[in-house]
Amino acid sequence: MSEEYGIGATAVGIKAKDGVVLAAEKRITYGFYSLSSSGKKVYVVNDRMALASAGVIADMQTIAKILRVNAKMYELESRRKPSIAAMAKLLSVIMFNRRIMPFIAEVLVGGYDEEGPHIFVLDPVGSLIEDDYAALGTGAKMAISILDANYSKDVDVSGARKLAINAIRAALERDPVSGGGIDLVTVTADGVSEEEIKVSAVVG
Repeated sequence: MSEEYGIGATAVGIKAKDGVVLAAEKRITYGFYSLSSSGKKVYVVNDRMALASAGVIADMQTIAKILRVNAKMYELESRRKPSIAAMAKLLSVIMFNRRIMPFIAEVLVGGYDEEGPHIFVLDPVGSLIEDDYAALGTGAKMAISILDANYSKDVDVSGARKLAINAIRAALERDPVSGGGIDLVTVTADGVSEEEIKVSAVVG
């Protein structure tokens, strides 16, 4: 979808045995025109959930706000946090209902709940797949090759973090419209941790 609209992006999600890692590069582009190198494509939803996305930045921001609001409403009404699967399915329905004029965004929803870590992949019309790892955007072909070659179900969040960085780095080296550094979120039973890896530390 991102390639069809000429929107550069690379985002990856990895499920580890003790949590999940979501990461994305920071460059905002349309075609080969770079608008910014400080865009945010990884969003914290609550202290157990986050999402990463590739697509139009306004649509990514809107999707993140929708998920945050619905997660908070659920928590206030039920007095417990929603499961990752429930929030991913809700977002799937919302995106499907917009299929005539869809959000121009591919989304990874990841988090840790009572059932453990989860990664869900959604396309712009709401197709929903749970997987161990995934890559989205124009740099996905490069990133997924790194994930395919190095992923193990026994990986911990520390190893998944390194793998996510290497996957994004592969895209930065080869995809001309990905770059600007990396935003990364780790979600475990202890909560959410955000970090930004500066452009000087990676290619692009």
